[in-house]
Amino acid sequence: MRRVLVTGGGTGIGRAIARSFAESGDHVTICGRRLQPLQDAAAGFDMALRQADVTDETSVAALFEDPFDIVVANAGIARNAKLAELSLQDWNETLNVTLTGVFLTFRAALPTMSKGGRLIAIASTASLQGGATLAAYSAAKHGVLGLVRSTAKEIAKSGVTCNAVCPGFVDTEMAQGAAQGVSQKFGITEDKAMEMIVAANPMRRLIAPEEVAATVMFLASEGAASVNGHALSVSGGEI
Repeated sequence: MRRVLVTGGGTGIGRAIARSFAESGDHVTICGRRLQPLQDAAAGFDMALRQADVTDETSVAALFEDPFDIVVANAGIARNAKLAELSLQDWNETLNVTLTGVFLTFRAALPTMSKGGRLIAIASTASLQGGATLAAYSAAKHGVLGLVRSTAKEIAKSGVTCNAVCPGFVDTEMAQGAAQGVSQKFGITEDKAMEMIVAANPMRRLIAPEEVAATVMFLASEGAASVNGHALSVSGGEI
């Protein structure tokens, strides 16, 4: 039985990933800052819950008192604002959670991992291209991809791999928040705003969280042992 950690496992993509591993019979631990979403995500599943802040070095280190075979760094936040209107506080918070959180998670995980281990970051198509009003988020996700590629080269001979999954807009609360932001910016309905967001995907739809989870399951499989340092886009052809 593999031991799996999913950060930000209480909602959205993280919840779907955690449940996919649990359904496969793996021992899953989910962590997040708020207990209630973790409890909701684990309802009906055999999961361990840990309250942790991925921006806090001590909090992250405590997660790895016992080793994990698979670590999915999913925690992240987005702040939607034009560069000239982006506050330093929002910039720092976005980078702290979305980039530094992955760094602290991977750094703490590596010493405990044995051959066959998997480090997987949930990045974004924003790792591969910029986005208007997404300067902080895009910069953080570009950083995640740089971290993944560098780590992959460092650990290539160890039998542990490090990869990133880069989804487009996923059907989660974050996408709903983006639609609200576009709605307010252009003075249009949220439905119209969602149409604009979905238009970035040639398939003209949001990505399902379960589709991202399936991609993570592949990267965690034995068949992906030679996939290392890769950014796997799940975006319907956007990238």
